[in-house]
Amino acid sequence: MESAAPAPRPVPDASSDDLRAVEELAQARNAIVAQIEKRVVGQREVVEHLLISLFARGHCLFVGVPGLAKTLLISTLADVLNLSFNRIQFTPDLMPSDITGTDILEEDRTTGRRTFRFLQGPLFANIILADEVNRTPPKTQAALLQAMQEYRITAGGRTYPLDLPFLVFATQNPIEQEGTYPLPEAQLDRFMFLVDVGYPTAEEEVQIVKATTGGAQPKLEKILSPERILALQELVRRVPVPDHVVRYAVELVRHTRPKEPGAPDFIAKNASWGAGPRASQYLVVAAKARAILNGRFVATVEDVRAMARPVLRHRVLPNFTAESEGITSVKLIDQLLTVVKG
Repeated sequence: MESAAPAPRPVPDASSDDLRAVEELAQARNAIVAQIEKRVVGQREVVEHLLISLFARGHCLFVGVPGLAKTLLISTLADVLNLSFNRIQFTPDLMPSDITGTDILEEDRTTGRRTFRFLQGPLFANIILADEVNRTPPKTQAALLQAMQEYRITAGGRTYPLDLPFLVFATQNPIEQEGTYPLPEAQLDRFMFLVDVGYPTAEEEVQIVKATTGGAQPKLEKILSPERILALQELVRRVPVPDHVVRYAVELVRHTRPKEPGAPDFIAKNASWGAGPRASQYLVVAAKARAILNGRFVATVEDVRAMARPVLRHRVLPNFTAESEGITSVKLIDQLLTVVKG
């Protein structure tokens, strides 16, 4: 079903300060990518999605086999942006207090008085790498979910705010399924993007081997600062979006729901569940971030279409029939993009 796009409506004029900030961010993007490429070979689409999620304040889930530089990429980004970074290796015996922190009892040697002091856990950092997040029990996943959603944690009956910016980049290993706790759909929905990290090309793999088996380590330059990143995240929210672009994002999401009136036949036949309203929100805010990272102060339908795969792939669930025929969520999304053109 083709959707007829209404004529574009004028968007509010940007202030001179905003336009200068857009130009600054576009230049910063090029500088950040140049610094990342000193350590990480290839994976340009992954880097683009990583930066979009960063400036859109969206958490990101990476899926890929071990050894594809996911950890190196995220730690390098934190280093370049001068952000604090912690890596948490999720295991089946990891408890919520292991990531949030816990109260410890201290005694004043001069007075003998005992008091509790909160010892911060690894979640108290700007960028968190939740490595193999599906290997930890639901109770610990729920503690991580609170931090992602509310930017605070609860421990010992008290609530503690987290430093901003705060972003969680989680990884899943697609080939190790025994002894894992798959993330429920409600928790998957908290991640803006699901990014599939693929194998490098043959030439890229040659460069990786050369770079990682030598002794020299490239020195990285610091780009931006935590305070400036917060300001640029606010800038993303101010990027205007024409009404027809918002309507296109909503229409695209509504077409993923198999029981929605007017849903395409291939969705009704092959999808067991579609995306919720959070997907529409993420499509629009990701389109905003993509626009200003490319030096434009207005989001377009093309920006929304470019963000459809990473936003929708973990929100459109193929049914048993589709899986038996090798029909994946990505195939359904690609087919949907040919139907809902905007």
